[in-house]
Amino acid sequence: MTNCKLMTPQPKFVLLSIFLLFSLVPAAWAEDAVQAEEETAEESGITDYIAMEPPFVTHVGSSDGKLTYLKAAVTLRASRQTTRTAVAAHMPRLRHELVMLFGEQTDTEKLTTMDGQQALREEAKSRINGVLEEQQTGEAITGVLFTEFVVQK
Repeated sequence: MTNCKLMTPQPKFVLLSIFLLFSLVPAAWAEDAVQAEEETAEESGITDYIAMEPPFVTHVGSSDGKLTYLKAAVTLRASRQTTRTAVAAHMPRLRHELVMLFGEQTDTEKLTTMDGQQALREEAKSRINGVLEEQQTGEAITGVLFTEFVVQK
């Protein structure tokens, strides 16, 4: 007869293993919940386009030279359907912010470049989201699109 010893785990090792298992499970659940939420948002694919009618027409550039006009048709992009209601409720203030932004443009040459237009779109997005935050709507837009953009010198 051979002398066989059954190896039983030490109580400390068992307790440590159980502790580690249960401490990692909530973290995994939380990570799964975040991932599921992101996938749901992607799957819903909500993109709501909100046209700001009528198009904006304003003068730009410095007042000492020939007047230059800007015509911009603006559409806002939102990722939630509830954003439309907040935008509609504050449309006069949002239009005011964009009129002021467009009127502040003094470098008309910059407005004719892609980089200049991109910077203007980003600033417009920032100002609109600032108003929505200030008004405590809990909403934000995800982008500003220029569906028409004409600079007439």
